[in-house]
Amino acid sequence: MTLRVYEIFHSLQGESSRVGLPTVFVRLTGCPLRCVYCDTTYAFSGGHNMALDEIMTQVASYDTRYVTVTGGEPLAQKECLALLQKLCDAGYEVSLETGGAIDTSGVDARVAVILDIKTPGSGEVEKTLWDNLQHLKPKDEVKFVLCGRSDYDWAKQVLTERELDKRCSVLFSPVYHQVNPTELAEWILQDKLPVRMQVQLHKILWGEVAGK
Repeated sequence: MTLRVYEIFHSLQGESSRVGLPTVFVRLTGCPLRCVYCDTTYAFSGGHNMALDEIMTQVASYDTRYVTVTGGEPLAQKECLALLQKLCDAGYEVSLETGGAIDTSGVDARVAVILDIKTPGSGEVEKTLWDNLQHLKPKDEVKFVLCGRSDYDWAKQVLTERELDKRCSVLFSPVYHQVNPTELAEWILQDKLPVRMQVQLHKILWGEVAGK
């Protein structure tokens, strides 16, 4: 069993509640979405095939507790489910970053799913698979990447109508260099939203650098 892997690297987690933790990232190649703000377009193609055991060996070489499987869209490769299970079996604390357009019901229950809900500003809102919300666990997180005030208002409505904060943590994130983080913070405080605001730590530290 093999997966098309774009890169495996060691860095600090830049997003989610695990921000700042040393983490091994397994970035899989390919994605069915084309969000206007995508910062990993380089992973739409390329990479190389790796057997599961080969991936596990490389992950182990970093001697790190946390592993994030990301993309692209990792669930676009069906073998991703087997990789997630194998990582959990090996004792890692595993998170999955997914764009929310592919069914997450088969993901190992030990994995923390970081589920992106695409906003209208992303250009891909119609591809959201809303049934994925039914599979959310308390340890999972829902993320909205916001392109502006209209996206914020839309996300606030979804948050309220679907009572997302009662299911798991909810993240509001500004598009890098497009939405002023201070303004987003003020909107959240004014509306008293039960969300966690996040900025991308890795971009603050290293800018838009692949493999970080």
